[in-house]
Amino acid sequence: MENRESNLLAIRPQLLNARVSENMSNDEQFQNRTIRPIIKLQGDLLLEVFKNYIKKRKNTFYEISLEKRLAFIENAIQKDMKFRNSLKGMVIGQFTVEEYLTYTQNSSSLNKRMMNIVKERLQDNVQLLESSLSVISE
Repeated sequence: MENRESNLLAIRPQLLNARVSENMSNDEQFQNRTIRPIIKLQGDLLLEVFKNYIKKRKNTFYEISLEKRLAFIENAIQKDMKFRNSLKGMVIGQFTVEEYLTYTQNSSSLNKRMMNIVKERLQDNVQLLESSLSVISE
């Protein structure tokens, strides 16, 4: 049987701009070493999950201004606990056991960091969400 931990670590992208140094807090090191690469790996899935979230809300997202779309993304992640927990699960499910044990030591702070990165990723890719409108209307 193959080793889950080595397989998980092998498929993660290497992020050159996510540096880790001794001067950083443990949370920031974990964010850059673990959370950022996982969110990058899960990026396409996170976008599809958000597209489905939009669809379940009758596609109103596509009828609002860019500024309101950015706020819509933030509100979905901050206020919709079911959706938020689903997003967290997609990231936490990619942790090794050791990473999970580290995560549980300060999950509240790490959840904040995780959701902020997911929010930024979705907001940065808002144009990709727009392109799905043409697929929906066909």
